[in-house]
Parts: sequence; structure tokens; C-alpha cells
Amino acid sequence: MDMIPRRLGVVLAAVALTVAISVPVALASRSSDPELDFPTPVESQITADSIETQADLGRLLFFDKRLSGNTATSCSSCHLPDNAWTDGEALSSGYTSVEYFRNTPSLLNASQMTLQHWDGRLAGSDIATVVRSHVAEAHFMHMDGRLLTERMLEVPLYAESFERLFGSEVSYGKVLNSLAAFVASLESTDNPYIDFKAGDETALTAQEQVGLELFKGKAGCSACHSGDLLSDGARHVTGVSPNSDIFDTPARHITFRRFFKQFSVGEFAELRADPGYFAMTHEEADRGSFRTPSLLEVGRTSPYMHNGVMASLDDVVRFYNDGGGDALNKDELLQPLNLSEDEIGSLVAFLRSLGSDEPAFDVPTDLPQYELRDLESGETQVTN
Repeated sequence: MDMIPRRLGVVLAAVALTVAISVPVALASRSSDPELDFPTPVESQITADSIETQADLGRLLFFDKRLSGNTATSCSSCHLPDNAWTDGEALSSGYTSVEYFRNTPSLLNASQMTLQHWDGRLAGSDIATVVRSHVAEAHFMHMDGRLLTERMLEVPLYAESFERLFGSEVSYGKVLNSLAAFVASLESTDNPYIDFKAGDETALTAQEQVGLELFKGKAGCSACHSGDLLSDGARHVTGVSPNSDIFDTPARHITFRRFFKQFSVGEFAELRADPGYFAMTHEEADRGSFRTPSLLEVGRTSPYMHNGVMASLDDVVRFYNDGGGDALNKDELLQPLNLSEDEIGSLVAFLRSLGSDEPAFDVPTDLPQYELRDLESGETQVTN
């Protein structure tokens, strides 16, 4: 150990601890994977002086793969700026070799939502905790907070930025809060529906306006999709069909089982449908219960539902037109709507208008250089 720089020794110890704590067997066997190497350093054009706010710092961290246990995954791996901050897949992928069992929601307006995660298990008022759940969870980024702090300390630009912004060195909490500040900056812009509500009668086409009236009236959508975000901030049981890919794909089924075993769902091995919020309460009334998502970006965030089982908005509208799916505890609000084909078309047209025309996002491509420094000799080592 005398030949290893002191801080490098701490990092290696934290890596070992992280692996020992919770890496699934399928992941532990990947220790020789070249993706486990630290990224090749680049000469950064970003300076500490250009990082003026906590959100600026969070923006860099969001795209930095060093926030994952094996440096192969960043927050942006699933939340792509050019895809309304989703991944566009029915079911998301997580940490290397892990396949997940739920759809990736958009981050636009996420910080304003009352409930977080599809099952609504976390409050929207504490985005830093939501961020932590993704950074730390084994099937997302699988990062130990102590290791993350050490990695940040070995990046001079990060270390200097934290010191300048907070008056103290890097901490796990400050990393999480910075990411939360960046997420809070992601909001819808230039939305035709919002413009129409503000008085611009030309913002929606005639067909979209018919769809809006159906949304508020005959179709009854606004009973659950209300307010500025078009969400009531509650949970409902709609009877959405299971996504068979979860149970036909071993990697997804393993993650599915692990998740519900973690929450002490006794029948986790026999489950063939996502129980939703039931996993938190173990109350039958909550089985299959999921939060009401915001519809502000629904025109750009297909596929739909918590498990991505519906490919288009037309599928979604027809699902609700039929009165939802089959569930013994289905919400009483869901009844057949008896919409005509023309009415279905108008409602779909309105929903498609709920996507904002987002400006191009400047993705940082010159992330700060990773360095390992011996605190006694001052010598620098770079790992590639």
C-alpha cells in the first residue's frame, strides 16, 4: 500500500466496498470488461470561472459517466436532450448488463411534479433524494456515495468549483443538490397549449381545439390530468396490460424480481404484472397503482404508460375509450367513453400539440480531466 497514492488507496477501497455491498452476480463477472476503465482524459475548455451556479455544475455532472460505479453510465444515458429527456424505449436499460422493467419518463418539468417515480414512492419536493435513488440504486448507476466524493476530489475543476460555489470541499450531498438544481432548470418552453391558455387563439388548430374541449368534457381526461402540468399529482389504477418483455427477457425479469424482493413483496417470484405502489404499502387497494404523469410533453415521449406497452397516442386514447383495462380495483373514474372515430382523431391531435419546441441543448463534450494525486508528493497519475 506504500506504493499507492493515499487518495488512490481510498478510491480503490471504496470500489471494493461498493462491489461487495450490492453488485448482482451477473455484474460481478464483468470485472475484466474494458468499460470498467476510467475514461481517457481530455483537455477541458471549461473553467471553474465558467461554472457560475449550482445548476451549471449539475449540468456537467449530469453528463459525466464517473457518477456511475463502473464509469460507463451517466444520467444522460437514459435522459437524452434530443428526445425530450427520455430514451425513447418502451423499457429502459440501467447499469451495465442490467435491463429495467419500467419506462423512462421525461425530466422536463419533473421537479414540479408532486410524486416521483412511476409508483410515486418519493415526494417531488425533494429532488435531491430522487437523484440519490438513481445514483445509488444498483440497477441504475450503482454508485457508492463515498467513492463518488473521492472521484470528484480527484478532478481539479470539480474540486475548485465546489470550493468556490459552496465554500467547502466536495460532498455527496452537494453533488446530489447540484444535479437536482440542473433537473429543476429543465422546463417546457413554447407550448401551444400554454400559449392558447394565455390568450393566443391561433396557437391551436381547429381540430386541436375540438380535442381540447373533448379533453375537458366528454372524454373526461381533465378529471386526472388537471392543473398547469396536466396532472392531479395522485395515483390511479387504470388496468394497463403487463409488458410481456419483462417476463420473457431474463435480464429484465431478474431486475423485476430483485426490486420487489427488496420491498418485501412476498410473491415477488410469481408476479406477472407490476404491482406499482402496492410494493410500498402492501395494501390491495394500491395494487397496480401508478402516478398520473404530466401531459405537457406527451406529444414527444412515446412509448407510453409505466411499462411502455402502448406505442402511440392513438393506442392510449383507444385504451381509455374502452374504459381502461381489467383490474378488480380499477379507478371508478374509468368508464367507456363512446368516442367516435372523428373525436378520437381530434383528441389525439390535441395531445400531440402538447410538446414544446425545445431549442438545441448544448451537451458538454469536454468534461473535466480525471486525475489521481498523491497528497504527499503532489505527483499526478491519470488512469485511462
